[in-house]
Amino acid sequence: MWRWPTVQAQKDKNAKAKAKINTLHAKIIAISAEKWIEPWLNSSLADAITNAKRDWVTADVIERAIKRGAWLDKDASKVEEIFYEGYAPGGVAIIVRALSDNRNRTAPNIRHIFSAFGGNLGESGTVSNFAFDYQWMLSVRDISDDMLFEEELLETNAEDYEKSGTGYDIFTSRAELFSTKKALEEKWYTIEYSGFEYIPKNSLHITDFDSALKLYKMLEAFDEDEDIEKVWNNADINETLWNEVEEFVESKKFRT
Repeated sequence: MWRWPTVQAQKDKNAKAKAKINTLHAKIIAISAEKWIEPWLNSSLADAITNAKRDWVTADVIERAIKRGAWLDKDASKVEEIFYEGYAPGGVAIIVRALSDNRNRTAPNIRHIFSAFGGNLGESGTVSNFAFDYQWMLSVRDISDDMLFEEELLETNAEDYEKSGTGYDIFTSRAELFSTKKALEEKWYTIEYSGFEYIPKNSLHITDFDSALKLYKMLEAFDEDEDIEKVWNNADINETLWNEVEEFVESKKFRT
């Protein structure tokens, strides 16, 4: 379970979740627009806009985000990409990617989440230099013919791939990311996501309920923070135990 839901997966839970999706997409667009304001000359910005539209982010939100990133909105503060690293209970390695316009707000919030659930926030490189590999990835979903897809994938510059649900996660070098993406799109495959990922070098097996529950609650708290875009971890928890944890958490929620 090396990834906690990304912005693409946090859809339509409630109004608060929808607001976070809009906020994160706007921040991603703003960061991408710093390089170049025209999407046809900036593939990162083009991808950010496409992903935002897929999640029904409105045109005016996208336009304001582009202006913010390009410093055309003098009243807007700069959005930064910040990484935090540490450990959850049981020794699970955690990497958090935050998109923030205020480090003085974000850092204490993340430190609090780590400590509140029995974890420890570490220094930069604490886990990323040892527990994870840094790779670029494309995600393609709803593949109807696995054999055909794998044959056509061999014609691209992809380095590796793995089955994921109804689709595939495809790994490539940063230099070949665009060419691989273009080759798949020319064969009419829809790219759901493209970007970098932290892939665990080794998974840590969690078998006790208490550690799994603390990890779940920590990841849930990260998910609720508006500055946090993605969280990676190296936990390996079997589906039965994870379902038990989810059912327990759900049973404790207050209902009107």
